[in-house]
Amino acid sequence: MELDSNISPQNQDLALKDLACLYEITRNLASAAHLQDCLEKVVNILADTKGMENGTVTIVNPVTRELEIEVAHGITAEARRRGKYKLGEGITGRVVATGEPIIVPQIGDEPLFLNRTRTRGDEQKKKSSFLCVPIKAGNQSIGALSIDRIYEQGFGNQSEQDMRFLTVISSLISQTVQRVQAVNEEKKALSRENQQLKRELSAKNRIDEIIGNSSRMQEVFEMVHRVADSNATVLLRGESGTGKTLVAKALHYNSGRSKGPFIVVNCSALPETLLESELFGHEKGAFTGAVKRKQGKFEIANGGSIFLDEIGTITSAAQIKLLQVLQEGIFQRVGGEMDTKVDVRIITATNEKLEQLCEEQKFRKDLFYRLNVFPIKLPPLRERKEDIPGLVEVFIKRFNRFNSKDIFDIHPRVMEAFLNYSWPGNIRELENIMERAYILERSAVLVPESFPAELFVAEDTLPHVQMDTMLPLAEVRRRGVEEIERCYLKEVLDENAGRIDKSAEAAGITTRQLHKLMKKYGLKKEEFKK
Repeated sequence: MELDSNISPQNQDLALKDLACLYEITRNLASAAHLQDCLEKVVNILADTKGMENGTVTIVNPVTRELEIEVAHGITAEARRRGKYKLGEGITGRVVATGEPIIVPQIGDEPLFLNRTRTRGDEQKKKSSFLCVPIKAGNQSIGALSIDRIYEQGFGNQSEQDMRFLTVISSLISQTVQRVQAVNEEKKALSRENQQLKRELSAKNRIDEIIGNSSRMQEVFEMVHRVADSNATVLLRGESGTGKTLVAKALHYNSGRSKGPFIVVNCSALPETLLESELFGHEKGAFTGAVKRKQGKFEIANGGSIFLDEIGTITSAAQIKLLQVLQEGIFQRVGGEMDTKVDVRIITATNEKLEQLCEEQKFRKDLFYRLNVFPIKLPPLRERKEDIPGLVEVFIKRFNRFNSKDIFDIHPRVMEAFLNYSWPGNIRELENIMERAYILERSAVLVPESFPAELFVAEDTLPHVQMDTMLPLAEVRRRGVEEIERCYLKEVLDENAGRIDKSAEAAGITTRQLHKLMKKYGLKKEEFKK
């Protein structure tokens, strides 16, 4: 390739450097599989070969419509987080809004230059120029490529040449972005198809209305299928909101009693004076207000199943009658003397430790042994977080139907918060939070603003620091800060697969500082390699 002999040797040298730089960038973009990795290589090449500092690729967030920094060279992670712009705001926002490039000869003289990342000092503003070109997909701007440049005297139209060069690079980036996005969409489609196949293959272990592909829930499904068709008494154990009622229903409708009645009684919701009457019925005149004979829930459930939730709250008298039903299949109505015989499968549930209640003599041991024939423990949501995306999908479909809305997705930050949150209220809490968000949401995507703020400060993301109450307050503070720092560094190293340079950049510190901190906390990069 020959260069025009009319071009000055200085400009010929620039053109050759541009060609070499362009070749290197094209080679990297052509082989890119991950968008962020290839964009980081682009800005690094621009810095190394062209002396273009603070190279930044900013992309429009399709949900918030804000410009967010995707990658940046020479800028800390904290500065990247600050670098957000609305369309039309600042130089970058204006470039994306208009689709036209902009050159700022001297940053310090341009009021539109917001310096939101706070990475340029007053001295740098006096010397640096700022070049920004749009990244387009067709006629639409999807982001911007920007750099800082210090120009020396005697270089003539170098800024115009750089602008043309960056426009070519932005076009290559655009093509790569679209290609990688298409590949990612195809991967997502294959992943969804794979998940669907997995769900179909595990259909024999699935139970209608219960969502769960996690290993913990597969164990529950297996136990339900094993015991469903027997007459064994089942005790469901687990925290409130874990889905015990749904499992009890599954036990009934997957059994030979499925055509019989399924009766649910929440024992904690009934006053002690009415509990016996509600369960076993009463005779006329048994107590004030008993104006006629009444059937109890056990009689109504005859031939089917009865589910007694919160069994640990029932009275001593009710415990005796329940034991009689379990042992002999008979009971007497309140105020009655005649035995009533029933054929009922008993399923109970509790979120209390019945063994402890037995030790405290609040619950009969012989009754506990009869109820605990086949215990099934339901895991809390915090121990089966891989099921959260599936639950969210179900709730979106359900609330779309109930609220006549067409919400199709949830913001990634919300899903991340869901996966970090401890869920003390379990599935019921997740359902209630989703329902609240549906009431507030006005767009097609559930965004963070529609959810409670405390959701984004998850309890289980904060380290628990065991402290000696005899220590001075300063020592307590020091230990707490160090524990938070150690947990933070572990997360950063894990996210960057143990790469020291990437981890240091993400943490906004030098590699030397990171090595020192890793040594202090006993962290080895080999532990984080994926």
